[in-house]
Amino acid sequence: MSTSLLYNMFGIRGYEYRRVDYHEGSACFTIEQPRERYRCSECGSPAVHAQGHKDRFVQTVPIGLKRTFIFLKVARVICFQCEHTRQVKVPFADPRRTYTHSFERYAWELSKVTTIQDTALHLGVSWDIIKDIQKRNLHRRFGRPKLKNLKEIAIDEIAIGKGHAYFTVVLDLRSGAVVYVGDGKGADALTAFWKRLHAAHAKVKAVATDMSKAYIAAVRKNLPKAVHVFDHFHVIKLYNEKLSAFRRDLYRELIDEGQRRILKGTLWLLLKNPENLDPLRNEKQRLEDALKLNTPLTIAYYLKEDLRQIWRQTNKANARRVLEDWIRRADASGIPMLEKFARTLEEHRDGILAFYDYRISTGPLEGINNKIKTMKRQAYGFRDKEFFKLKILGLHRTKYALVG
Repeated sequence: MSTSLLYNMFGIRGYEYRRVDYHEGSACFTIEQPRERYRCSECGSPAVHAQGHKDRFVQTVPIGLKRTFIFLKVARVICFQCEHTRQVKVPFADPRRTYTHSFERYAWELSKVTTIQDTALHLGVSWDIIKDIQKRNLHRRFGRPKLKNLKEIAIDEIAIGKGHAYFTVVLDLRSGAVVYVGDGKGADALTAFWKRLHAAHAKVKAVATDMSKAYIAAVRKNLPKAVHVFDHFHVIKLYNEKLSAFRRDLYRELIDEGQRRILKGTLWLLLKNPENLDPLRNEKQRLEDALKLNTPLTIAYYLKEDLRQIWRQTNKANARRVLEDWIRRADASGIPMLEKFARTLEEHRDGILAFYDYRISTGPLEGINNKIKTMKRQAYGFRDKEFFKLKILGLHRTKYALVG
């Protein structure tokens, strides 16, 4: 084997090939650095004198199915310029690592399309080595995302496990990249993000969040000039939750078993869009029968459909009229649930109508949440929280596809 192949195959330059040994299905190449190439690892001076050596054994990219290793003697030298004794630098492997740079690149590329465990089994190493390679690469590429060019962002919390465990995620709506992952939920989880954002002198124009008081206060304090858009999906979701509770209360109040049977199982029919009702299952007729039982339930249902119209207008002026009309009808209904929700909309009127200034929402974060769930299932969970955050920060570069 010629010395030039050391560079072409393994990226090793400045060393000479000596021999290759085979043992239990592995290949070990012995290489040597000529004395005239010795340099001080600190100042780079060639004015050095050899003072012994240390054996080093590192793994490199496999040849076929064979594990491949490099064995070399790392010289210890006295530097006449620095007047210190140091080991010469090994350019193709990091200190205290048991593998070469080329092995690390190969493992990193392989782990993009397989699990950590599969990559480790293929390369014949422990899974924590592959995880460490992934973690260091993710930290180098995504550990501190640049915030200077942020213009439109979305903020929301995502559940990461049982026991009310949450991350608060900030998404760049223009690039689709996650730029921050904070522990917990609420304003406190964003403290570090605001510090970094101010330090980057970013000029954020619009923020999409839900109607949480914590988010409202945090955005008002840290981004007073930004347009705060309340996510319309969260508004509809909140109304659906109120409607579900209203139906349950009505069901409990019914005495007649026949009426109870009609109302039972209609929750999803109430929450479905009318165009999605399945005629083959007679869902439309079942919904109409349930609505005939109770006038307040009928009013609440049809106001749910009218609520969607706020975000389907051609301009902000029309949307304002639709919103004000909805609030008046809810107030006039005499139904406590609707009256309370009308006050909520009145209180958040500006943020709801801000949708027509910047048509943004936290919807893209739902797509990120689905990717996170897929990633968690593939990994059977994450014990290392920092590693989990780095995986989320790099999620926009990950693609999941059905194969077969």
